[in-house]
Amino acid sequence: MEIIKHFLRGVMRFSIPLLLLAGATGCTSTPYRYGPSYTSPNEFKMPEGQTQVERGRPNGFLDAADWFWPNSLFGKLILWNWKVDRHYISPETEAAVVTYLEKNKMLDVKVRLNQYRPGGEWNRLFKNRSVGAGWRYTLGILSCVSYTIFPGRFFGGDNYNPYTNTINLYSDIPAIALHEAAHAKDSANKKYRGSYAALYMIPFVPLWHESQATGDAISYLAAEQNAAGEKEAYNILYPAYGTYVGGSAATFVSYPWNYAVQLGAVIPGHIIGRTKSAFVED
Repeated sequence: MEIIKHFLRGVMRFSIPLLLLAGATGCTSTPYRYGPSYTSPNEFKMPEGQTQVERGRPNGFLDAADWFWPNSLFGKLILWNWKVDRHYISPETEAAVVTYLEKNKMLDVKVRLNQYRPGGEWNRLFKNRSVGAGWRYTLGILSCVSYTIFPGRFFGGDNYNPYTNTINLYSDIPAIALHEAAHAKDSANKKYRGSYAALYMIPFVPLWHESQATGDAISYLAAEQNAAGEKEAYNILYPAYGTYVGGSAATFVSYPWNYAVQLGAVIPGHIIGRTKSAFVED
């Protein structure tokens, strides 16, 4: 136990400067730049007649999964928000992500609200030539296999899949929806999207990706003069960033201590996020 205590203290000391770095570089940039700065010549266009947003059908068992699936319960606890993995997306959260994508001119990004649609995802994977074939037919296939076998419709876990250019939402929190949309924008800015996405698999590299998405989401809310949304974003996205700090450190720790490491890293996120939130003017 003494070893674990020392390790957790180390994680806390390690996470604080990283969270401060995210605050200095990722949040917020002025003036905010709408739209990607790069357009791929092989940009995958939304098929004609297909809507950008699709919503899953209500299902009593699946929609209650967040209250008995351990990871969802853990997410609610460490982010201190019961709407994490709620498996219901309100019109307000949907409007937030749709408006973000419209204003950033990203109308070809697919948004799935609490939906399980493996056929649609496999189809988008094969047609998304903005990501190189080498990455699509390796890591891209693995991402779709994971989506098919471990559906977020039950397991939760908001995410952006760069190989299919799809946002999957299960939490009813606008800030999280904007964060995932910001991942799509960050990916769209890259010439070599597959390589950029593959780097996410290297320990600690995701901290850069997450910092970019967090910074863009908060900067967008500031540019839109949405003080309430900006406060919420600080309160939820900073501790969420802490989970990535802890997650990277936890790769060197065995179960179940990895959860303790994540919890130790998320506390500074709550403190710093709420501190910054307090200084947002209404």
